[in-house]
Amino acid sequence: MKMAAILLVLLVRIPCAYGVAASAASMPPPLPVLPVPSYAQLQWQVSEMALFLHFGPNTFTDSEWGSGRADPAVFAPSALDAGQWARVAAAGGFKRVVLTAKHHDGFCLWPSALTNYSVAASPWKGGAGDVVSELSTAARAEGIGFGLYLSPWDRHEPVYGDTVAYNEHYMGQMTELLTRYGDVEEVWLDGAKGEGKDMDYMFDAWFALIHQLQKKVVIFSDTGPDTRWVGDEAGVAGHTCWSPFNKSMVTIGHIIPEYSRSGDRFGQDWVPAECDVSIRPGWFWHASEKPKNATTLLDIYYKSVGRNCLLILNVPPNSSGLISAEDMQVLQEFTEIRQTIFSQNFAANATVTASTVRGGLGNPQFAPSNVLQESIYSYWAPEEGQTSWEMLFDLRQSTSFNVLQLQEPIQMGQRTIKFHVEILVDELWQTIVEGTTIGYKRLLQFPVVEGQFLKLSVDSARADPLISFFGIFIDPFSVTYSLENHDKPFLVNSEVIMLRTDHSSGNKSTATM
Repeated sequence: MKMAAILLVLLVRIPCAYGVAASAASMPPPLPVLPVPSYAQLQWQVSEMALFLHFGPNTFTDSEWGSGRADPAVFAPSALDAGQWARVAAAGGFKRVVLTAKHHDGFCLWPSALTNYSVAASPWKGGAGDVVSELSTAARAEGIGFGLYLSPWDRHEPVYGDTVAYNEHYMGQMTELLTRYGDVEEVWLDGAKGEGKDMDYMFDAWFALIHQLQKKVVIFSDTGPDTRWVGDEAGVAGHTCWSPFNKSMVTIGHIIPEYSRSGDRFGQDWVPAECDVSIRPGWFWHASEKPKNATTLLDIYYKSVGRNCLLILNVPPNSSGLISAEDMQVLQEFTEIRQTIFSQNFAANATVTASTVRGGLGNPQFAPSNVLQESIYSYWAPEEGQTSWEMLFDLRQSTSFNVLQLQEPIQMGQRTIKFHVEILVDELWQTIVEGTTIGYKRLLQFPVVEGQFLKLSVDSARADPLISFFGIFIDPFSVTYSLENHDKPFLVNSEVIMLRTDHSSGNKSTATM
């Protein structure tokens, strides 16, 4: 019997069993595979993107690292509008904003009672302004989260260098920020230190205070405790990227870049990676610099959000106190091309079958069709004790695509180690893409292919694999994978791979299903 005929019989016969067992007793879900995310970590991951806002005296002095000696009078934005910042973030799909409440220069964007180096000493609003307050209010009005960066390094504070005195000062300022402005969903900090200063930061005490004061917060640093630095400022994660991690392997200020990029399959802690990058060459606004273009941001999106990370994109307000028109234009284009690509899932109406289903092929609770719903709370689960796992997709018609999206229900732990996807061409299965790790979201690009039947195979996993979403899309914007370049080799895990035909795999897989 021809391959297409076998597939047709299977696709018609297997779904009919669902009606038979519809009234069967519900089956409990499989056990989670530890570690798993906390509530705050889960909400952070689902948000996918945050907007970073570097703003302060450096904006007006054309600096990146201020000396801490700039006159507070330089901080004089003529048209500061935190509402505009929040609106830009919300329109661009950024689910939170993170503000540099204090950068290395020590200047505070709120009227701190613990220093005279703040907006209270500036001419802006006659010294009565509070940028932190204005942005927290604006973020709530737009329905997005609010986060803060409080630099550990302070080049202005006289007690910096006295470990006890400065840690008390820092925790005092942190308390001000976390008790005055409502919910704070992220606290962002690094391990930067001043030259020639014998200074120890009491991170454990800081983290305990932050979690004590804000119940919804995640803390970012090189090592977590809640989200880790990916290890570069290009916004690029590893091809393999685990959320499991061992915090004991690195310290703040001293990381192992490859370990931070990739995570740890055997990690005991859930510490997903966050990818930070600026839309401009610098982190603060400079009149001489221009923003990246939208397709560059799209490439970063694939390599951050598309590799199980959160993207935090810095878009610095200018010296007027506004996000520049040219930056807004790029963000609008970035939003539009993402919407164009991901608005149509060509697998949305597919018929889906699987080699095995938890509770039996007729159990709708863990049915293969669950992967067509873009939610991590419904998923396909196989029977326990299997050694191979396959899903078959009939797209109902021949379809062209060049992007694959996969998701796992990460509340059950990150499971998949290795997978591949094949397409049926001339009655032979051909591999179109291979990958390692899925996590919350995995996006993979490849040259445009066309076909009706696809097969997802999980080759290895930490436990029974669970898949919550499968989608295929067309991206006409990425030059490497555009329709005009579909006949060229493509990169997966830094290796050039062409379509691979596997006769035995095709026959065996169909027979199994």
